[in-house]
Amino acid sequence: MANQETAMDHRYRHKHLLRLLAEHGAAPIPQLADWLGVSPATVRRDIRLLDTAGQLRRTHGGARRIESGPARPHGPGTFDAAARLHAGRKRAIARRAAALCADGDTVLIGGGTTTFHMAPFLGERRMRVLTNSFAMARELLAASDNDVILSGGKVYPAQGIILSPFDTEAVQYCYADRLFMGAHCLCALGVMEADALLIQAGRRLIHQAGQVVVLADSSKFDGRGGMFLCALDRIARVITDTGAPDAGVQMLERAGIAVELVAPDTPASDPAGCLPPQPCGWSGASPPH
Repeated sequence: MANQETAMDHRYRHKHLLRLLAEHGAAPIPQLADWLGVSPATVRRDIRLLDTAGQLRRTHGGARRIESGPARPHGPGTFDAAARLHAGRKRAIARRAAALCADGDTVLIGGGTTTFHMAPFLGERRMRVLTNSFAMARELLAASDNDVILSGGKVYPAQGIILSPFDTEAVQYCYADRLFMGAHCLCALGVMEADALLIQAGRRLIHQAGQVVVLADSSKFDGRGGMFLCALDRIARVITDTGAPDAGVQMLERAGIAVELVAPDTPASDPAGCLPPQPCGWSGASPPH
């Protein structure tokens, strides 16, 4: 049994487990262990991880598939609610992104909920951070010694960004080592966004960094489309979670992009289980990523 577990890559095992639930609807742990050829303890760990990642539902003594329902349009919602969607994936991705930063760096951080998860991991850094996210700026100013430069302009609460109607703003004259940004969708065309304001904001930042790093959890490979932000050849690295489809990962690698896969956080790896404090009044349509 131990040799079988070692031989079976966990990514393949997770995909196989999800396929079994898609076929059977639900199953107890002993049955799943038998089908997968691994121990019940391994299945329990997999179920906890995939439940946290929002890919299945843990039940008493087993697991069940997530029933697909009608697609919900971008409706009223808060930035906090959007940040908590797939929070285990986003937090793990953000932790890895923050590990790419070092004292003395100058970095650009775009608006969005996945990039916002970087804030707790940048508290000990001493960097220059340029951002159009008032949420990120507020958190870094409150809990770190980073030098924060916030772009000026109008606050758009629904998107969590600040955008100037003019081309002349402070961030325009800065150049960064890296830009960290989210995405509505990753496809063969490149990075897609769902909101024209996010397109405008992203395009103002994307040419001001030596390296573009996209933070995108595995749900961003589902081909929902959107509006074009940039081509794949502008991206140096994508950080996603282990639930990313093989076809999507291979597409990025064929484009010459370095892809990093991280396991989603579980409650045990994130005992606090919370996000940084949220400013009030972040509601509206088209919640950020």
